[in-house]
Amino acid sequence: MIAEYYPKNQYGNYFCAQSFHSFAPEIMNIPFNPQCRILEGAHKLFSRFGLKSVTMDDIARDLGVSKKTIYQLYADKNKLVCAYMEREREEHTKTIEEIGKASKNAIEEIILTMQFMSKTFNRINPNLFYDMQKYHPESWAIFREFKEKFMTQLVIQNIEKGKAEGLYRSDINTKIMARFRLEQVEMAMNPSIFPADKYNHTEVQMQLLDHFMHGICTIKGHKLINKYKEIDDE
Repeated sequence: MIAEYYPKNQYGNYFCAQSFHSFAPEIMNIPFNPQCRILEGAHKLFSRFGLKSVTMDDIARDLGVSKKTIYQLYADKNKLVCAYMEREREEHTKTIEEIGKASKNAIEEIILTMQFMSKTFNRINPNLFYDMQKYHPESWAIFREFKEKFMTQLVIQNIEKGKAEGLYRSDINTKIMARFRLEQVEMAMNPSIFPADKYNHTEVQMQLLDHFMHGICTIKGHKLINKYKEIDDE
């Protein structure tokens, strides 16, 4: 019966009536989906403690269900982490696409997208991505695919849009700058470069974005950035 309401993706996840970030009142009567509950429980613990330190026992205990219930849906922790990462990718893709449609210009789009990403990263344990890369390579591959395909194309489109609007310099190489920007984002998540006990993750991301934007913007673009920052033009 669940499948009638929740189409599966390639990792066996059902689309959840209640997402991590919102839910629609009109679907409150949809039958309970155990996968959603498990994924949201895993999301809470992974975000707080990282991946390595959270066990299947911890998730079962926190949810008040038996470990057997979780293993009936996910054969092992790696499968659960993959499902968690896939759902995060789907949620982020949807939100970022909505930001792009609602943004008035290229600068607003990249600022709003970065604010969304920074708020998201600020709620998770800084070691999560390190744990994923080291202990869950299949999940890391999902993240890398998201970065290489969706995010790369998104930044390329934003730069081309900014050029057309006269906000970004016409002489910059779009593909090089897109690659540079994405590496900045990943570098900011690296605890060996920016350890959590010394740096605020959101501040690091926004500082790197500010550096990037001032490097690619025209005078017109700089004036618009200052307007968004509510400071006088210099």
